[in-house]
Amino acid sequence: MANNEDHFKKVVSHAKEYGYVFASSEIYDGLSAVYDYAQNGVELKNNIRNYWWRSMVHMHQNIVGIDAAILMHPTTWKASGHVDAFTDPLIDNKDSKKRYRADVLIEDYAEKLEQKAQKEIKKAKKRFGDAFDETQFVSTHPRVVRYREEQKEILGRMAKSLAAEDLKDVKTLIEELGIACPETGSKNWTEVRQFNLMFGTKLGASAEHATDLYLRPETAQGIFVNFLNVQKTGRMKIPFGIAQTGKAFRNEIVARQFIFRMREFEQMEMQFFVRPGEELKWYEYWKETRLKWHLSLGMGEENYRFHDHEKLAHYANAAADIEFNFPFGFKELEGIHSRTDFDLKAHEEYSGKKLQFFDPELNKNYVPYVVETSIGLDRMFLAVLSNALEEEELEDGKTRTVLKIPAILAPTKAAILPLVKKDGLPEIAEKIIEDLQWDYNVVYDEKDAVGRRYRRQDAAGTPFCITIDHQTKEDNTVTIRDRDSMEQERIDISEISEKLKKSVSFKTWLQ
Repeated sequence: MANNEDHFKKVVSHAKEYGYVFASSEIYDGLSAVYDYAQNGVELKNNIRNYWWRSMVHMHQNIVGIDAAILMHPTTWKASGHVDAFTDPLIDNKDSKKRYRADVLIEDYAEKLEQKAQKEIKKAKKRFGDAFDETQFVSTHPRVVRYREEQKEILGRMAKSLAAEDLKDVKTLIEELGIACPETGSKNWTEVRQFNLMFGTKLGASAEHATDLYLRPETAQGIFVNFLNVQKTGRMKIPFGIAQTGKAFRNEIVARQFIFRMREFEQMEMQFFVRPGEELKWYEYWKETRLKWHLSLGMGEENYRFHDHEKLAHYANAAADIEFNFPFGFKELEGIHSRTDFDLKAHEEYSGKKLQFFDPELNKNYVPYVVETSIGLDRMFLAVLSNALEEEELEDGKTRTVLKIPAILAPTKAAILPLVKKDGLPEIAEKIIEDLQWDYNVVYDEKDAVGRRYRRQDAAGTPFCITIDHQTKEDNTVTIRDRDSMEQERIDISEISEKLKKSVSFKTWLQ
């Protein structure tokens, strides 16, 4: 685990050094758990958002997008249950004065048990080689069976206690497991309390007439309140979806792990409206479709897993997370939820307006059921960044730092490098840039020896370096170098655009 912690530290410092993520208002010592996306970060973030939007909205004829306001009528949050039930169970350590989410402390303990089980499986794999039968081993090896059973029991009990709002038992469980403060090792805990996560704000010209509003804690409600507007103006037939990306705000007390959990973050959500009774079929469809999207980026099938929820939200009849193997373990990256008709029914009740669909095939009105897919854009950013950062040993004994970001997402697609700053080579480079920048984000780099420039672009995550040398003047060819393989080939200037297109087109990646 120490190794992974080291890797995570490297990711955080690399993100700053190469212009991906800065601490917000850093000159004033920053603001806890608030970050700014820097010049490379904003490009990567836009590219991830675009990759999601193109695949979700443009590739599905029955899905459209909206962009709803961050501020909504306060009754929205009463209807959605956020005013009464949007809380986290918090516990303080009396000695360290640190505050933690009680459920996260227990989940981290359970994850350690899973890591112990994985260790046993790894050891056995090594010992038995090709003859290793993992299914049999997992179901019969006493230690693995014990770890997995203990894990299931702990998470099951926690889910039950939280559902029953038995916070006393949550604390008892923490004490029984001997969970200590991660920073100091102290086991001196307060009681567990619930804390509402919504940020309040005011709307109005004068204090006495101001309306109490909230910054939205999720983007989904903006979709639900617009369900009928979109359905009627778009003449949408069920099943259909409404997608949205945008900021949400949560007063996370235990914001941590860099941009994994922040107070201001961005979601990419799609609510899919279906006939009642067909929701579980669509739930399975979206689970499979969303995992395929993740796998299309080539970040390693072994880094993803499904986690089915033990404890369902009050409105759901099925829920699963796609978890990603972050440097700090497997954590939620995307949620797929079957939300039933809870949201639309609640908004009908509180607004007094009908939110129904007339189904001509069934010849009746009904409130549709909803299947939701919801992914954190910032978490996706962190998954891409932490997965991409590598230190490679080279044949000459040296090492290089390389950011192997999938080319479709890379902030800059190519760096154009004149070998020297004279002999008309910079002018040829400028011409190439003028041609390419219509279709691709490209940069010009002329400082230092070309080898050092390669290293710099590797570390920044640029997939291609195009070098203009003296031969270019004779035969109009350039050297194009691939970031991942470091292989170089000579191509004609007229072929550069086509070469880039092959590597960074949506079709190549998504098909």
